[in-house]
Amino acid sequence: MDNINNIKSNRIREFKSGFKDGIPISMGYFAVSFTLGIVAKNAGLTVLQGFLGSLFINASAGEYAAFMLIASGGAYIEMIPITIIANARYFLMSCSISQKLSQKTPFYHRLIIGFDITDELFGIAIARNGYMDPFYYYGAVAIAMPGWATGTAAGIATGNILSTDILSALSVALYGMFIAIIIPPAKKNKIIFFLVILSFIASFMFAKLPYLSGISNGTRTIILTVLISSIAAILFPIPKENENEE
Repeated sequence: MDNINNIKSNRIREFKSGFKDGIPISMGYFAVSFTLGIVAKNAGLTVLQGFLGSLFINASAGEYAAFMLIASGGAYIEMIPITIIANARYFLMSCSISQKLSQKTPFYHRLIIGFDITDELFGIAIARNGYMDPFYYYGAVAIAMPGWATGTAAGIATGNILSTDILSALSVALYGMFIAIIIPPAKKNKIIFFLVILSFIASFMFAKLPYLSGISNGTRTIILTVLISSIAAILFPIPKENENEE
């Protein structure tokens, strides 16, 4: 009985911790998805449709592609591959997060976590020391996902009231928040710091160099992730963590 109570108490503690860490993510999501709501409105979506679309997709690039396709009168058969391609980087993030879960973690927990993987949620999950408790992730999702969906709905509801300058300023918020996620571990670990700088340089080169600049953002992210991660794994292998490490 005491063991059950301890497990329940630990889950509640992890959920609260994830919820707390997810608050700034939710605020950033609301700001960015607000601009996405403008796109959804122009595509003819209602507030409810935009809310549900963001709630179940929860990916800026994928949703933007889907909304633009809706606006152009595209078919469902076109929307499926475009959304998958735009969000392909999340396959890589899913594989990485799976390594942060204990081998004893049941499949249904992995399935639920896989439902909502985003850049920012991935960032706080990977930053956890040792294995990640699924309830920590649930707590972050519980506040972050509604923030994204609500922001889209608000963007549709308010239409084009806000100026372009204000919308651009709101869009920058999420990038600042993501930088805030990666800076702390980079300050503690020189290898991570080196890889972060390398990622910035490589991303800049891909965006500016001929031929490479023509690659889509999603494909570019996948290529750089695989390349830099492979280099890091070969040059700086991490010893396998102990199963009981917290």
